Amino acid sequence: MPVARALRLAPAVAVLLSGTAAWRFPLHAQARPDTRFEIVVPAAFRPDPLTGRAYVMISRTNDREPRFQIGRTGVPFYGRDFEQLRPGTPVVIDRNDLGHQVDSIDEIPAGDYYVQAMVNVYSEFRRADGHVLWMHDDQWEGQNWRTSPGNLYSTVQKVHLDPKQGYRVRLSMSAVNPPVVIPPDDRWVKRFKIQSPTLTKFWGRPIYLGATVLLPRDYETSTISYPVNYQQGHFSLAPPFRFEVGNDVYKQWTDDRFPRVITVTLQHPTPYFDDSYVVNSPNAGPYDDAIMNELIPEVERRFRTIREPWARWLSGGSTGGWIALAMQIFHPDYFGGTWAFCPDPVTFTGGAINLYKDSNAFYKDFGWYRQPTIYSREVNGDVRETARQRSYLELVSGTKGRSGEQRDVFEASFGPIGSDGYFKPVYDKRTGVIDPVVVQYWKEHFDLLYLMQRNWPTLGPKLVDKLHVYVGDADTYFLDRAVREMDAWMKTTSNPHYEGFFVYGDGKPHCWSGPGNGLDRVRDMAEFGLRKKPDGVTTPWWTY
Repeated sequence: MPVARALRLAPAVAVLLSGTAAWRFPLHAQARPDTRFEIVVPAAFRPDPLTGRAYVMISRTNDREPRFQIGRTGVPFYGRDFEQLRPGTPVVIDRNDLGHQVDSIDEIPAGDYYVQAMVNVYSEFRRADGHVLWMHDDQWEGQNWRTSPGNLYSTVQKVHLDPKQGYRVRLSMSAVNPPVVIPPDDRWVKRFKIQSPTLTKFWGRPIYLGATVLLPRDYETSTISYPVNYQQGHFSLAPPFRFEVGNDVYKQWTDDRFPRVITVTLQHPTPYFDDSYVVNSPNAGPYDDAIMNELIPEVERRFRTIREPWARWLSGGSTGGWIALAMQIFHPDYFGGTWAFCPDPVTFTGGAINLYKDSNAFYKDFGWYRQPTIYSREVNGDVRETARQRSYLELVSGTKGRSGEQRDVFEASFGPIGSDGYFKPVYDKRTGVIDPVVVQYWKEHFDLLYLMQRNWPTLGPKLVDKLHVYVGDADTYFLDRAVREMDAWMKTTSNPHYEGFFVYGDGKPHCWSGPGNGLDRVRDMAEFGLRKKPDGVTTPWWTY
C-alpha cells in the first residue's frame, strides 16, 4: 500500500478500532469472573472492632511462610486498609488493590500457589498537635509488621488460582505473633528501656527509648571511666558488632591489646519506622531532644563513661551513617568525632533520585525520551530494583507512610506535616511526581551538605578533624554520589579550610565500612581520642 494512502486510511482505521474497543471492552469487563481473597478475623482473636491493614502473600514455594518471602526481590503481595472491622466480617482484596511485583491479582498466571494472609493492627494516637492518627504501635520489634507482637496471621494454604476462571479464597486468622523476648544481660552486654516523657507527650501514648551496651574487659573489676562509641543504625536488640562469647569479635574485644571503650547502640523506634533518624520532626516527634536530653544522659548515669566531648564518638552505617554525621553536625560541641559508613543521602541530589533536578522520581528525562530510575543495583551494574518498584513495595506495605520502610521514614523524618496529620509526601508514590515545595522543606532542614555550606563560618571551626566518611564506589543505592559532592565541596572550604576524611572502596557495595572491619574503626577512634584529649588527662583505659 502506498505510504500516502496508508496515512489517509489511518484515521479511519483508528476510529473503527477505537469504536470496536469501546463496544467490546465494557462487555469483556462485565464478563470477567470474580477474583478475590477474603480475610477474616474471628472473634476469638479480636472480639472488638479492629482498625489496620490486611495483606495476602502469594508464593510458588513453601520453604518459608509466604509472609517471610516478600521484599525488594520477593514474592507478590497485596494489601487493603480497614477501619472498625467487626469480627467475622471479611476484608476483601481483589483486582482493584495494588500489588508489589505484580500490580493486580488478575495478572497472576494460572497455577498452584501457597497463600497466606496477615493483619497489621493499628492503634489510635491522639497527638499533642491535635491530629488523630491510626498507626502501628511498635512492640519493641522495630516496626516489622510481619513479626510484630499482636499482629495476626493465617495458616498457609495451597490453592489453584486462575483469573480467567475466577476464584474466591477465604483466609482466616489462626495465630498471633508472640511478644518479643529480650535477651538476658550478662557480664559483657547490658540493656535498658525507658519511657520518654517528651515523646509520650507528643504522641499521646507511651513511647519508649532504649540502649544496648557492650562493656570492655575489666569493667566489673575496675573503677575507671571509659570513652564511649555511640553506634547508630536500625533497631536491633543484638549486641554491638554481633558480639558473642567465643566468636572472633569476642576474641578481639577481650584481647589485652585492644583499647577499652564502651560501645552503645540506641533503640528509638517510632510509629513510622524502626529508627527516628534522631531529628526533631513535626511528623515523628522531637526525637533529637528526647535522645540528647533523656536517653544519652541515662546511659552516662548508669555506666562509667567519660562525660567529655573528646571521649564521645559516633559511628554507624547506612541509616546509621546519616545519623552519625547529622548528630555531629547538629551537636558539634557535644561529640568529639564521627565515623560514618555508606551514609544515606547527605545531600538530596545524591542517591538514585535527584530531588533538586528530577521532576519525577520514577524516571530520568533525556529530552525526547525517558528511562526508569534505577533505585538499587548489583556490584556488576545489574538492576536490582527501580524507584517505581520500591515505591510500590512501600505503598502496598502501608498507606499514609505506614509501611515501616525506608522511603517512608525519609518522608516522616525530613518532610513537613500534611493537613491530615500524616506527612506531606515529597513525591506521589503512584505516579512519581515530585513536589518542589516539599523538596525545599527537606533542603532547608535536613540537607547536611547544604546546612554545612550555609553555616560554615560558625559550624566549620567546630567540625575540623571530626568528620570521617567511608563508602563503596559501587554502593548498592548510589549513595557514593552524595558523598562525592560533599567531598568536593569540602575541598573548597575556607576560614577554616577543612577537607574532611573520605575513603572510597573500589568496587565495594553497600555497606562498606573501610579496610578491615568495625573493630578496626574502634581502634581508629581510640587513637583519635588519644590525640584529642586535653593536656594532662590520663588514659588508663588505654593502658594494656
